[in-house]
Formats: sequence, C-alpha cells, structure tokens
Amino acid sequence: MRASGRRFDQLREVTLEPGVSAHAEGSCLVKFGRTHVLCTASLEQGVPPFLKGSGKGWVTAEYGMLPRATGERMRREAAAGKQSGRTLEIQRLIGRALRAVTDMTSFGERQIVLDCDVIQADGGTRTAAITGAFVALHKCFQLMTRDKLIRSIPLKDHVAAISCGIHNGNCVLDLDYEEDSSAGTDANFVMTGKGHIVEVQGTAEGEPFTEEAFSQLMGLARNGILTLVDLQKQAIAK
Repeated sequence: MRASGRRFDQLREVTLEPGVSAHAEGSCLVKFGRTHVLCTASLEQGVPPFLKGSGKGWVTAEYGMLPRATGERMRREAAAGKQSGRTLEIQRLIGRALRAVTDMTSFGERQIVLDCDVIQADGGTRTAAITGAFVALHKCFQLMTRDKLIRSIPLKDHVAAISCGIHNGNCVLDLDYEEDSSAGTDANFVMTGKGHIVEVQGTAEGEPFTEEAFSQLMGLARNGILTLVDLQKQAIAK
C-alpha cells in the first residue's frame, strides 16, 4: 500500500465535470485527487499565418497555474514578463495531444484554443489537463454541430494522459506530489482510447530503470487510461 492508502495500480479519485463555464464553447473541471484543473475551449475565426489559405483548422493550448495552486504563492508569469520553460513545454504537449486525435480538415479555417488553468496542484497537472481538455474540446465540437458549423464531430479517437513512476522500488500509477517529488523514475504517458501512443516522457531521477520496469509502467498507464477514457465518455454524454 502507498502512503495515500491506494494500491500500486490505483488511480486517485477522478472526476470530469463538463459545462462549468457559462461563456466558453466547451469546458470541463477535471480533478485528479487534489489536483484540480479548469479547461475551457474557445472557438476563434481564423488560423495562424502558416495555415492561411489552406482550408485547415488548428487546435492549440495555453497552460498556467494560479498563484495559490501550491503551498506557497507563486508570482504570476504575466508579472514576470515571460512564461517559464516548464509552462511552454506543458502547453505544447497539451496541443500536440489534442491535435493527434483531431481531423484538422473538417472545421474550416477556425482555431480552437484550450486554456488549462491549474486551480490546485498535487502532482499530475499536465496529465489532468490533457484528460480534461479533451472533454472541453469535444463539447466545443458538439456546439459547432448544433449550430451547423460542421456536419460531425471531427475527433478520430479519445486521448488521455496519466503519470507513472517507480517509488520506493515499486511501479505505481498516478503519482501525487509527495510520490512525484521523491520518485526514482517519473514518466507521463499520453495515449488514445484505442491504446495507441501519442507521447511518452520518462526520466530516471536516480538509478537508471530497466526495460522490464518500463514495460510495467506502460501496462499501468494503459489500464489507467482505459479508465480515464470511460470517464470521458460519461462526461461528454451529459
């Protein structure tokens, strides 16, 4: 058993609440235990310059943490005048994950921006953001179909993400901050509902890990993402 009382292969309590924003075309409040992220999808006319005239749309993301998302207040990045390297990396990851399952040719020269704002952080903010952003994006496309802007929802599959790691010599699923900060190996898996891999981020913080351990982490991630996809299906049906 882990310090949290969870089994090694057990997710934290996960909830996906769609429709929490009165103004956004799509939204979802996602909670992975004590990690809470508000995801909103905004539909904009036009696309970045490199896509103008192509007839294709674009999906992108922005990510940020509120000042008191953690134990001590963090200075807003806007006040510092620039985004941190971590923020840029995470929002690019979110964008890549969502584009991997979106047919960009099916909604014209429009852009959908996914804003992922961390309200409270306890590890796994990027994985929660990807999982919740998919629901927000789906809700946005649902609205576009109702408004007859598109004929059908241009999503080829679900996409979700989860963290895994080696903590105290054990392969564990969905690390909270306490585990993440002391794990010997930390990894994030982004996968589709069909089990295809979108991206894997894995780092040995201490001793290098074996191929066998990586296979165990992959198995944990695959099962965890199947559960997350089931929760996404329930959320988008609401």
